[in-house]
Amino acid sequence: MTKISKSEKVPKQMKAKFDAIVVLTDTFSSEYLNEEYAQLARQAIAALCRKRPSPLMKGRVNTWACGIIYALGYVNFLFDKSQEPYMSATDLCEGFGVGKSTGSAKSKAVRDALGMVQLDPNWYLPSKIDDNPMVWMIMVDGFILDARTMPREVQEIAYRKGLIPYIPKEKEG
Repeated sequence: MTKISKSEKVPKQMKAKFDAIVVLTDTFSSEYLNEEYAQLARQAIAALCRKRPSPLMKGRVNTWACGIIYALGYVNFLFDKSQEPYMSATDLCEGFGVGKSTGSAKSKAVRDALGMVQLDPNWYLPSKIDDNPMVWMIMVDGFILDARTMPREVQEIAYRKGLIPYIPKEKEG
């Protein structure tokens, strides 16, 4: 899986659009979600601003803000009642003053532009990274294995190569 830049730098001509969308996503995340969603949204907005041409040039800022949070919600199972935080897609779209079909369509556009998939390590909530199996899958001698079950030496190599986010603690006892 390709690593995505976590930078919030944007071209000068996109700064006003970036700021306008960030105000909406930060406010929404603060009120209904959490800071992790706000941070991931800022990174996604910046990534979309750096696209040539940027898809954000066309459309309303509230629609894009909704689509970005919706896309992150898709990746992180926001619409699953067993997850925390939880929010329905309808409530999310209503929070931005956008119809559900419009929010869903913008979400698809965001996911396509940024190559997002469910459990995507690039767009997964950091607090839940331990539970994301996609983060820990590595290929060793042609076999896909969970790095957490591998010997420490293999984990160290995988970490040095940037294949896993950190070296898991050794099991106690």
